[in-house]
Amino acid sequence: MLALPTIMITKGSARWQSLNADGRYGVALLCVLALLALPATGGEAWRAAWRYERTALAAGEWWRLFSAHFVHLDARHLVFNLAGLALLWVLFARSWRPLQWLPIALLSVLGIDAGLWWLSPRVVWYVGASGVLHGLWAAGAAGEWRRRAPLYWLPALLLALKLLVEQWRGASVVAGDMPVVLMAHVYGAAGGLVWPLLSLGRRSGRTQSL
Repeated sequence: MLALPTIMITKGSARWQSLNADGRYGVALLCVLALLALPATGGEAWRAAWRYERTALAAGEWWRLFSAHFVHLDARHLVFNLAGLALLWVLFARSWRPLQWLPIALLSVLGIDAGLWWLSPRVVWYVGASGVLHGLWAAGAAGEWRRRAPLYWLPALLLALKLLVEQWRGASVVAGDMPVVLMAHVYGAAGGLVWPLLSLGRRSGRTQSL
């Protein structure tokens, strides 16, 4: 009598695990999605107070370096970023240990902020999580490459192609007519690769010491 429900539960668990949405992973995904969506409730007032704005940063409003990545142009922009995060989660959530994703995200943020400030001084303001998402994509691709997963080269190839096409076309591959700071994608991807490179360096050092 219990055999059929047990099989169904087992199959259901395997399906959620295949989507990296089982147990703590599923709860964490919902929390991150909510964290990104929550600032939208503040409307234009929060967007103006939180966005990356060069003159405000020069005046000492440093929190914008962090908060800018949580506010969006509009609901459409937010939905694009939420969908992108969910897709990356499905693909890469287990490519690194859960606590390793935090420094990866922070390094992506730092890469974007540093790049915009020093390398793209013409960017007056910026909002959105797309740059950070490209950092997560880069780190996830590096993680798949590191463990030689099936088709481990494909995520890195797709990311490289996307960045190259965007720079060539001067428009986002997926965002349509929305205004996008394309260099933020490049800076985010570069920041996201810092942690994998550091991990590779530490592993190489341990191997040599042995």
